[in-house]
Amino acid sequence: MSKLNTRFLGVSLVLIALLGLLFSVHASDRAVVLPNPAVDEALAAKSGQESMVVAGGCFWGVQAVFQHVKGVISATSGYSGGSSKPEGYESVSTGTTGHAESVKVVYDPSKITYGELLKIFFSVAHDPTELNRQGPDQGTQYRSAIFFSGDEQKRIAQAYIAQLDAAKVFPHPIVTQVAPLNGFYQAEAYHQNYATLHPDNPYIKYNDLPKVANLQQQFPNVYRQSIAGN
Repeated sequence: MSKLNTRFLGVSLVLIALLGLLFSVHASDRAVVLPNPAVDEALAAKSGQESMVVAGGCFWGVQAVFQHVKGVISATSGYSGGSSKPEGYESVSTGTTGHAESVKVVYDPSKITYGELLKIFFSVAHDPTELNRQGPDQGTQYRSAIFFSGDEQKRIAQAYIAQLDAAKVFPHPIVTQVAPLNGFYQAEAYHQNYATLHPDNPYIKYNDLPKVANLQQQFPNVYRQSIAGN
């Protein structure tokens, strides 16, 4: 994602996409088949709403993945991890606010569990072994993180990371932070549904659309063509 004035956004994204092809593993090659979480919550008896907040690089692709998951009510791009409300995208992009580009996923716990969502997060939404970067994007604002809102979310997230590391399903250790959720701040309107609205953008085409394709291939029972709101 560009760190320049927005009028240069299109040109910058083309350059970043090309750099991504040269210097990073293609998103379609990063998808990993993972075991189910050994520790998880049970499906709720009745429909309702729960939420999780995760960070895995540029929020455009993470949002796009979860918008195509059955049981997800909404997926919203935003910022989490800092100590106070950020001024906006430009300030977060400096890497000095403590925030990460994040996505808030609101889901129906009678249709999908927190652990099942984490499995999608680790397998197709991003590479959890990349430290403070994802593909061509670098900086702490692109770190891998799970922001838990309660003890159960913390327990499930930590247990799944330990399970995956013990199984050595990735060639390198998982670097995902598990930290308390101190706030989620919705990103600007032009960041919402970006991958859906701009499928021909080179950055989206090479970095994010393969993630959605991997979701459809690896999780056909939960993939849906239509997208959830934000």
